[in-house]
Amino acid sequence: MGKIPYELMEKYVYNRLGKNRDDVIVPSGPGIDVSITAIGENSVLASHLDPIVGAVEKIGWLAVNVACNDIATSGIRPKWIMSLILLPEDWNADMLDRITSDIDRAARELDISIIGGHTGYAPGLSRPLVSITAMGTGNKDSVILTSMAKPGDSIIVSKGIALEGTAILASDFEDILLSKGVSKKLIENALEYFYSVSVVKEAVELTEAKLVNAMHDATRGGVAEALLEMAYASGTYIEVYEEKMPIKKETVVFAEKLKFDPLWMISSGTLIIAVPAGKEDEVIKILKNMGISARVTGKVIKKSHPGVLIHRMDGSKKELKNLEPDKDELARMWKEYPRVY
Repeated sequence: MGKIPYELMEKYVYNRLGKNRDDVIVPSGPGIDVSITAIGENSVLASHLDPIVGAVEKIGWLAVNVACNDIATSGIRPKWIMSLILLPEDWNADMLDRITSDIDRAARELDISIIGGHTGYAPGLSRPLVSITAMGTGNKDSVILTSMAKPGDSIIVSKGIALEGTAILASDFEDILLSKGVSKKLIENALEYFYSVSVVKEAVELTEAKLVNAMHDATRGGVAEALLEMAYASGTYIEVYEEKMPIKKETVVFAEKLKFDPLWMISSGTLIIAVPAGKEDEVIKILKNMGISARVTGKVIKKSHPGVLIHRMDGSKKELKNLEPDKDELARMWKEYPRVY
């Protein structure tokens, strides 16, 4: 699945958002993952919708966690979801069983209710599509947005870059990895990363500790696009160092064998955190106590235009000035090694 270029989103989507209601506090926009709506004097509803088509075996599990992550990174605990399940025309009961059992299990683990949705099949689909709308309520004053990153903040990255993509490759591309000499044991290790894609607990914990200015879950486009979205949303410039990025051994091997760039690989579960200077150790300690590794990887700085500067491992520098919503290494893997359900 691809994304529409930024300039077309500006022209055909962001300026066609219906009535400008007074109760809409934060509407849709580039780099903004949640909508915030007033539902009382001090209470707000955070809502988010996300589709998953870049996975097969764990698509229901991923769909719930990815959508709920974005609610949690806004400083609000997710409470309810609605699910859209579209199966390929050649579907069967086992397919539906696996998807709905994964959705149910993920929702139960996050203490979330499934309150509605739609289930059906669609001609032309080669694999399932699952889309989750997640919602939660909270106090207006506790809301955190990607637009709140500030010059002087440190950038902390948790768990490992390309985390979700590594798990999906282990699940849905096992035959390709084996053919390229990757050991069965390494692939089995990578499958465990499916159970690290949630950032709900740590995002809520950091919000309650009042230690962060902004958080962003690195979904499609990976850490690189997540940093760029944060820069665009906050009108800042972010400078980071690839050598300081946490990365799993399995990801390193997969990237070498399949020739992809981990910085641009989908990475739900990897939390990008903008932290006020002097608070870095406190944030890292909280995460460590939760069994989550994290590292300071760069800084938010002030510049005349938003963007990201990445110092690459080979000593080169890569400046990102424009959002690249259609760039994702997992999507490229699906094109290079076509899969069916």
